Amino acid sequence: MVLIASLTMVACDTQGIKKDPVATNDKQAKGKSTKVVIAKDAVESLKPKQVIAEYEDKQGLKIHWFEQGDGAFLKAGEVVKLNYDVRLEDGTLVDGNQLLNRDWLPFLIGYGLQTKGWDLAFEKLKVGDFVEIILPSTLARGEKGVKGLIPPNAKNILHIRVLDRISPTRIIDGTKVWLLEENEAEKVKASETSTVDFHYMVSTPTNPKYDISYRRNQPFSMRFSDFGIVKGLKKAMLNAKRADKIWILVPASEAYGEKGLVDLVKPGESLFYDVFVMDVR
Repeated sequence: MVLIASLTMVACDTQGIKKDPVATNDKQAKGKSTKVVIAKDAVESLKPKQVIAEYEDKQGLKIHWFEQGDGAFLKAGEVVKLNYDVRLEDGTLVDGNQLLNRDWLPFLIGYGLQTKGWDLAFEKLKVGDFVEIILPSTLARGEKGVKGLIPPNAKNILHIRVLDRISPTRIIDGTKVWLLEENEAEKVKASETSTVDFHYMVSTPTNPKYDISYRRNQPFSMRFSDFGIVKGLKKAMLNAKRADKIWILVPASEAYGEKGLVDLVKPGESLFYDVFVMDVR
C-alpha cells in the first residue's frame, strides 16, 4: 500500500518469472546479481542506534542519523538501493522490503514514487546513511491515511539504509534505462518491426503516477512505427523481452519538450516510466 504499492510492478508482476532480489547494477546487466544485505539480517540491520546527527525543518520533517555516509548528496533522478521499513508511532510495521522477502528495493528520487516527505528527506541523504525519518501526516498520508493500514493524520516513521546508487544499464540519447529484472530465458527481443505489449506507470516531478495502465486492466500495445509515442520510450524499449522489468527516465528533449502535454506534463519536464513487458510480437 505504501512503497510496496508504488513498486508493485517490481515485485508482484514478476512472480513466477524471476524471484531473485531486484538489482540493476552493471554486473546484473551481464547476467549477474549482487546481494547487498541478506534477508535474515534485514530487520536486525534496521534497529535504531545512538543518534549522531539530527535535522528538522519547518514542515516537521525530522531526520536522525545513526550512521553517516560520505560523498555527494543524493539528487532527483537518481536510483538508489534501500533496506527500509515504515512503522506507525505504536511500532506497527506497514511497509518494508522484508515484507516482500527482498534484500533491498530500488527507489527513484524526485518523482513521487512515495509521499512528498520521502523526496524531501532524500535530498539530505548520502550513500551509506542509516537514518530514522519522522514524517508528519502532512508529508505522509495526510487526513485520508490508507484504509486498513495507516490511520488518518498518522505520522510515518522510516528506518532506512541507503546501500548504493544504481547506475543505468544503458543511456540512449539522454534517456536512462534501468533493467531491473531480466527474463534471461527469453530469446525474442523487441525490434523496430515489433509490437510490444506492456503495463506501465508514468510520472513527472510535479504529476506523479498520472497514468497507470493497470487501472484499466489492459496493457498498452506499442508498435515502433506508431505516431505520437514518446521518442525516448521507443528507444528504451528496443531489445526488451517478455517479462522484463524496466525503469526509464526520459529527458524533456526526448519527450514533450518545451511545449509539455496539456495539463499533464509541464514544459521542460522529464518523464519516468515503470514498465513491465507482457509480450513481444
